[in-house]
Amino acid sequence: MTTSRSLPVRPSLESLRKQAKKLARDIAAGDAGAIQRARAQLPHIDLPLTQRNAQLVIAREYGFAGWQDLTAEVSKRLGKDLEWAAAQARRVIHANDVERLKQLLADYPALLSWQGEDNDGGLLGMATSAYADAGDAQREGWFTRGACAQLLIDAGAIVTPSVCEGIIESRARGLLQLFAGKGLLPRTLKFLSALGDLDAVRVSLDETGNDLAVVTDAFVCACRLEHEAIASVLLERSIALDPELGTQIDRSTDRLSFIRAFKKSDLAQAAALGPWKVFVMEQVRRTVHDRDLTAFVAGLQREPWLLDDAWVGFHSELIGIATLNDRGEFITAFLDLEPAILRRRPPPQSQNVEFAFTYANTHLLPLLTRIWPVPDDLPHAAGMGNLSRVTHWFDESGAAALGDLDSHYPYNDARARGHLQWDLPKAQHVLDVALAFAVINHRFGVADFLLAHGADINTNWNSHEPASILHHLVFLPNPYESMRFLIDRGIDMTITDYRWNSTAQGWARHGAHDETMAQWLEDAERQREQEAR
Repeated sequence: MTTSRSLPVRPSLESLRKQAKKLARDIAAGDAGAIQRARAQLPHIDLPLTQRNAQLVIAREYGFAGWQDLTAEVSKRLGKDLEWAAAQARRVIHANDVERLKQLLADYPALLSWQGEDNDGGLLGMATSAYADAGDAQREGWFTRGACAQLLIDAGAIVTPSVCEGIIESRARGLLQLFAGKGLLPRTLKFLSALGDLDAVRVSLDETGNDLAVVTDAFVCACRLEHEAIASVLLERSIALDPELGTQIDRSTDRLSFIRAFKKSDLAQAAALGPWKVFVMEQVRRTVHDRDLTAFVAGLQREPWLLDDAWVGFHSELIGIATLNDRGEFITAFLDLEPAILRRRPPPQSQNVEFAFTYANTHLLPLLTRIWPVPDDLPHAAGMGNLSRVTHWFDESGAAALGDLDSHYPYNDARARGHLQWDLPKAQHVLDVALAFAVINHRFGVADFLLAHGADINTNWNSHEPASILHHLVFLPNPYESMRFLIDRGIDMTITDYRWNSTAQGWARHGAHDETMAQWLEDAERQREQEAR
């Protein structure tokens, strides 16, 4: 590798980006010197350079293997050593690379007490938090990093209450046992119940069992971790403290069914509302999942308090479940009951419109827009197939003219950015989401326009974590037309996702368990390769 430059003591990342852009422009213009520089670092690369490859040339000219290594060095020199190390640790923990984590801790011992801006438990929070439910050993292995957690504990990482609470929320039994074995869990009724220690629960009940809130909290924890014997003991104590609860349960169900309804209940919600109301809400939710419209309407009519203004968050949740699962008839029936959400101004914040675009259910928008407006931005215009509005965000030269990026999705949605690990606003990200929304919703004319105006078909956009648009399509109904569009326009079918390092074909086979789709993707890739020869 040829090194021809040295970084200044306080380098500018913006300056380095500009150097890469200038190099790409000069090569496109036929500048012989710029072409020679590119060939010196990347002898076999096709010209003109993409922006990514131009950045790679610049990085190698400064003596670094890649752009990421260069930007990491810039961060270090600007006095961001600990934040840089924390970012490295996040990647290392995700990869479950215990040896590399051990080296980072040796180089940056302050990481053991680092908490970051969100104060979410620091590195130990990264290792123990679960992206999704970790309720069995296999899923716990997928979604948590026990070996890294043990290393951090043994090295002396600070254990915050949020870390312990998060393990219960995730239903990560292995981590609970690890923390208990290290003496790191509080000896409270709640944690004893989560651990399944019936004898200890009985002793603790004698000491603190007259506080209904404490007992309720412990009851939900026992239910979440499926310790039914303990849950039964705690439920009897709850009924002794609140006899009306027993009357309500016995009037509608048996006690074991009541316990099992709390398997995935939210701890904070149960503490705030009490177990009976949480049970009723879960029963109504279940009717939507089960597509039992008669039971759905009957449940809401039987419990009319659920339609009141105090429950608009629950209203939004029900509509969201129906939107995700294409249950328009449930939304219609719910709105016919005149719930308070129809009158709430402004309406509660919600992802429901986003769900319609992300999961190819834009036909539900006439129902959703009775409550929430469709955002006036590039991605949503693309998902609607509104080409005239899409072109509004491009200037006469065809370049994107988006204005304030915070007015476009995903930069007005912190949750969406966090899932994709997109931090600094970039116009490219907005273009790429617009492309995704267009492809998902079969707006192929708009999608072609976006591809011609800078959208990246190989973006790492996906609904939850970095992958590709093709990955996302695997789980949608009847995705083949959209898949064919992407494949015919050259999407890289070897792109792998962030969590499992798997291609879209792998997602089809092992995630969706759809061998027909996996074979279709394999055949499409093979056919494209043959046609390219």
